[in-house]
Amino acid sequence: MIRKQKGNIAEARRSYARLMAAASKTSDPRLERVFELVPREAFLPPGPWKIMVDNEYFDTPSADPVYLYQNALVALDAAKGINNGEPFLHAAWLGSVAPQRGDVVCHIGAGSGYYTAILSVLALPGGRVEAFEIEPGLAEAARKNLRAFEGVTVTQGDATKLPLPASDLIYVNAGVLAPPRSWLQALRPKGRLIFPWRPSDEVGLTLLITRTDAGFDVEPLMNAWFIACVGGASTADLFVKPPDAHAARSVRSAWLTSERVPDKTAVAAYQHVWFSSSALG
Repeated sequence: MIRKQKGNIAEARRSYARLMAAASKTSDPRLERVFELVPREAFLPPGPWKIMVDNEYFDTPSADPVYLYQNALVALDAAKGINNGEPFLHAAWLGSVAPQRGDVVCHIGAGSGYYTAILSVLALPGGRVEAFEIEPGLAEAARKNLRAFEGVTVTQGDATKLPLPASDLIYVNAGVLAPPRSWLQALRPKGRLIFPWRPSDEVGLTLLITRTDAGFDVEPLMNAWFIACVGGASTADLFVKPPDAHAARSVRSAWLTSERVPDKTAVAAYQHVWFSSSALG
């Protein structure tokens, strides 16, 4: 009889971390190290776990955490379709926003805290992470899971209505029709806001907004599909036809409507903010 050997978890973490570093497309060596050091299983329900493939969940063969160190969505609450996000996507996001030591980070849609923990390590020394999670059970799990991490606070509530601190990075893990005015105003000079833009059912696109002296620069990145953010703008606030995928990718800047009226370059316009195909300057 051949006995199945338990997976080598340390080896799996090292391999996973190398892949995350590659997916980040950054030379920052901290990315690889943080994905190796932060244990994904510590932020998940007890195993066996449910892994999503093509919108269907499959159970891992056992509670061996080696099964978690792959590019897979893992259920936090399968009934609600809430998952621990796709690692390659988050690695790419982290590479794009380049968290720095000393940054003040807001993590909106923190779930059970796995990516909050990674952000907190990247912000040290001197930085901090303020995490927001609207689901009470997940917020409580995040508080418990993040106790050992320095400079992290978790608030249970709707981040579209709660005040945000002045931030170097706002990292949003929920689909957003339009970022609230308060999020844009919370950005410090050179502050970055990354979020999944959902201007229509057909479009799920990562937008990176950077606050500059000239205004809000926008860079469309990869596709991204997240559970919808509670609160914020609604489709009733959209003043022009929802953009298709091609038009959405043409966005180059964002403006508060209180500072500039939408013009013919508007790709999407809402009550408080609009997106333009014209670059700053």
